[in-house]
Amino acid sequence: MTAGKSFNPGIVVVAAGRGERAGTSKEGPKQYRPIGGSPVISHTLSGFAEWGGATAGIVVVIHPDDEALFRDALSHVLKAENIRFVHGGATRQQSVLCGLRALEPQTPSHVLIHDAVRPFFDAALIERICAALKAGDTAVLPAIAVADTLKQADARHMVAGTVPRAGLFAAQTPQAFDFDTIYAAHKRAAEEGRLDFTDDAGIAEWAGLGVRLVDGLADNVKLTFRRDIAMADEKLSRNPIADIRTGNGYDVHKLVPGDGVTLCGVRIPNDMTLSGHSDADVAFHALTDALLATCGEGDIGDHFPPSDPQWKGAASNIFLAHAAKIVRGHGGVILNADVSLIAEAPKIGPHRQAMRRAIADCLGIDLSRCSVKATTNETIGFVGRGEGIAAIATASVSYGNMR
Repeated sequence: MTAGKSFNPGIVVVAAGRGERAGTSKEGPKQYRPIGGSPVISHTLSGFAEWGGATAGIVVVIHPDDEALFRDALSHVLKAENIRFVHGGATRQQSVLCGLRALEPQTPSHVLIHDAVRPFFDAALIERICAALKAGDTAVLPAIAVADTLKQADARHMVAGTVPRAGLFAAQTPQAFDFDTIYAAHKRAAEEGRLDFTDDAGIAEWAGLGVRLVDGLADNVKLTFRRDIAMADEKLSRNPIADIRTGNGYDVHKLVPGDGVTLCGVRIPNDMTLSGHSDADVAFHALTDALLATCGEGDIGDHFPPSDPQWKGAASNIFLAHAAKIVRGHGGVILNADVSLIAEAPKIGPHRQAMRRAIADCLGIDLSRCSVKATTNETIGFVGRGEGIAAIATASVSYGNMR
């Protein structure tokens, strides 16, 4: 990557084809046919949206006749606000140029160009590709070494010879490039009437660019024929693995002279109070972190920095409700919330049910899924000396089935 050039990648997803080799279907072209309950393209776009690194946006190139199909497919995608569409051309190559043109105003540093009918890539593949771009490569191609013996046939469909497979690779997408360089190559190819390229790496080679190979992914197959789509549907529908995630959180606040403490959203009279920028509810703070941990969204300080005066004295149920909203935005269903309070005083037992109810109300889950426990520190350490209160929280969240 050029020195001083920030990494601001965009994505072009090519989805304007008619998919004749997959046959006709009432669901439309193959990119809109259902696998695992959602259109193929929905799985593809969800993969990029969940990766979350396309800071310059995601442009999907569709056929003008497919707008209704695309809008329906997009409704299956969480975090779709960074995705927009443009109409494509008569060939894949022309459609890619339409996508690059639409992405240009976002001034991307790089672009990843992907086939809509390859829904089984993963974040690790994207990161391998991006690592090569950041290291300075101008064009990056994920590929798998050819394992099958290759035969060459003559016009009579008789074997004319065996092709040595050493050094041969099967190309995949997303293929990634320095944006300005591949955009210029695409425009030049169009101007010169070169419309015969089958992938973007081919244009890069024609333009004289060095193309770096990185390890592809065996599962990252292109769904070309009707049977491919049926097998993909079977794969996603058979014995799905539940995606259950557990997050942990810990918080501690100092005790200072006062008239009460707020724990799990419940105000308890006490001759000390907890010191903090907000209401210093250690329990809700720990549980907020636990929820955010289940979807990799940082911690409470990332969302509500103590340096921001608007959170001075704020009720911590605001923080907890925000974390729950983020979890649900990722498709999560909160299964359980468990809080352990560590304090010499006040006594938690008389307030346990009120605390459980406060958690249930804030998270919108059943009371039976909320637990509050308490223990002392046996006079050991800062908690044992009555200098502070600590909380440990665990949250369990279901994110459906693993892709």
